[in-house]
Amino acid sequence: MASGSSSLSWSKIATRMRVPLGFAFAAAYFWFAAPTWLSILIGAICSVIGLAVRAVASGHIRKNSALATSGPYAYTRNPLYLGSVLMALGFVIAARNWWIGLAALAMFLIIYIPVIKAEEVYLRGVFPDYAQYAANVPRLVPRLTAYRTTNDGGDSFGSFSRELYLKHREYNAALGSGLMIGALILKMLLGAH
Repeated sequence: MASGSSSLSWSKIATRMRVPLGFAFAAAYFWFAAPTWLSILIGAICSVIGLAVRAVASGHIRKNSALATSGPYAYTRNPLYLGSVLMALGFVIAARNWWIGLAALAMFLIIYIPVIKAEEVYLRGVFPDYAQYAANVPRLVPRLTAYRTTNDGGDSFGSFSRELYLKHREYNAALGSGLMIGALILKMLLGAH
């Protein structure tokens, strides 16, 4: 019992630390980044793929009111985190610094894995069919075929909702990514002179 409560309390701490640690990481990221045109290009491509995954996922999730099993949720239980991982990988590539990559990996393992597990505990308690869904759909790495429930009428891709995308303000991820790429380009140009 003690290990379950301590991991749950760590997940609460990790949830609260996500944003402040993200800002501290961003500052260190820009300080240590050593981008080139090629690293920025490859990193931007990877980040855009992550942004697309997040965008599609945000158009399928009705937070706290329905279990999302359509669209990317038919392939992975956490497409928003998968998109974030792809974006982070893109920014690690763009930065060309192994220390940044190790720090990003540490943040994922120490902060995001406990947050994901805490969210799963919540979802199991709120949605009775989550256990069956979790047994069939991987946590992060997508399955090759879409998971189909008896309620989706065979349409596992579902329909994307632009209104949900806007409601979840997922466009902020695209704006932030654009600013980060712009800042990397600026750092590279200023460092070249």
